Amino acid sequence: QVQLVESGGGLVQAAGSLRLSCAASGNSFSSNTMGWYRQAPGKQRELVATITSAGTTNYADSVKGRFTISRDNAKNTVYLQMNSLRPEDTAVYYCNAKGFVTSGDVAVSRTYWGQGTQVTVSS
Repeated sequence: QVQLVESGGGLVQAAGSLRLSCAASGNSFSSNTMGWYRQAPGKQRELVATITSAGTTNYADSVKGRFTISRDNAKNTVYLQMNSLRPEDTAVYYCNAKGFVTSGDVAVSRTYWGQGTQVTVSS
């Protein structure tokens, strides 16, 4: 069973910083792309940032220059450093991992989601 365990959300004032972490458990899981999505009340879930196992990153325009995504492949962990936070960054942030689950000689593509962590930015 693969689980994504998130941590690091909370309440912060505008212009402040937070760091989110997400660890993927499960020895049989090898992640390719890991990332963060967010969903604000009344809005659809949107991509924040992704990073491949090779370190290639992709960011939403709204967070470029403020957020930095990184990962530790050995720990199957992804991080999101959020600086210069704005009230519009307030949302539930979800960790996402795409990869393969292996069983013997068989590898099956899978996508997993974390339970979400609340980030609230006050003005």
